[in-house]
Amino acid sequence: QVQLVESGGGLVQPGGSLRLSCAASRNMFSFNYMAWYRQAPGEQRELVARRERFGSPYYSDSVKGRFTISRDNAKNTVDLQMNSVKPEDTGVYYCNARDTSGDDYWGQGTLVTVSS
Repeated sequence: QVQLVESGGGLVQPGGSLRLSCAASRNMFSFNYMAWYRQAPGEQRELVARRERFGSPYYSDSVKGRFTISRDNAKNTVDLQMNSVKPEDTGVYYCNARDTSGDDYWGQGTLVTVSS
């Protein structure tokens, strides 16, 4: 059983920065990719950023140029650096991982609120 534990959510003012972290209970090399999703109130969950073992990271158009996803294979973590945040970035952020067998795993989510 894989556990993903997010941390780092909270209240941040528009234009500010926040860093989310996701710790995996399994070696990162067992995952084809790790990703961050978010779900705003009343909305569907959407992909924000994804980092595969090889290749360039993927970002949704809404966060491109502002958010950065990074993996630390030694620490088994994947972080999401959020800069220049906007009120529309508000939501519950979920860590996601897909292993080499094709199984998906999710964290419990961490709430990010962007408000003045």
